[in-house]
Amino acid sequence: MKKQLIAATTVASILLTTACSGEPDEDKKVKEEIEQTVEEKKKNTIEEEAAEVSKKTEETEEETIQEPLYQVNEANWKIEPINDANSKVALLTIDDAPDKHTLEMAKTLKELNAPAIFFVNGHFLDTDEEKQVLKDIYELGFSIGNHTYSHSNLRDLSEEKQREEIISLSDLVEEITGERPIFFRAPFGANTDFSTALVAEEGMQLMNWTYGYDWEKDYMNKEAISDIMVNTPLLADGANLLMHDRTWTYEGLSDIVNGLREKGYEVVDPDLIKINASE
Repeated sequence: MKKQLIAATTVASILLTTACSGEPDEDKKVKEEIEQTVEEKKKNTIEEEAAEVSKKTEETEEETIQEPLYQVNEANWKIEPINDANSKVALLTIDDAPDKHTLEMAKTLKELNAPAIFFVNGHFLDTDEEKQVLKDIYELGFSIGNHTYSHSNLRDLSEEKQREEIISLSDLVEEITGERPIFFRAPFGANTDFSTALVAEEGMQLMNWTYGYDWEKDYMNKEAISDIMVNTPLLADGANLLMHDRTWTYEGLSDIVNGLREKGYEVVDPDLIKINASE
């Protein structure tokens, strides 16, 4: 590109020399030719530079697209490796967000470099403040999952109402974050044939869990929940951990993540999970 500019300058110099030895009318004509030549060269150079930048941007975007390394086994809800990915992983999920502690939980996980899915409910997104909390969590880099609008048991609802519960929340999340959820978890893990089909049609991955304890009375304190989440006999490769926006879970979150890592588990990134949705 620099050579082209030099060439343009050389052409201009030659034409200018010619102009100096010519007649007035010829001088004007030569000057116009000089200006036209220089402008054309500049234009070509700018267009080539823009094309090169565009090409590099496309190459960068292609490089950042990561092929899925994991998939959800819908028979047991474990996160399983595709091919030779690390099998000793655990997925962190937080339900009933964004309630009292969700943003602080997200900040804690961010500091620990621990990815997670935050499954949200529409009734926690009624105010501008609550919507901003969700946006902040999303901008911290966390996946936002659909947990229905009102946290109703889908098995108690008509198909029309099930659709409303799921679609209206996806619409709201997209309005707030600019992106629709790609993971769905039914309240109480209670899916229906209709909701399962609808979730697939909407391009979402159905998600339940392998274990969770923070709604049980015996584990409603930091020490108890931290211990059971790490030392339960249910912890195994591909564990899908269910947690909620609860005070004791928030307080024990760091210990849970560190405890998993001390046992050799990698916290899996939801972005690396294959979405088994309808085409």
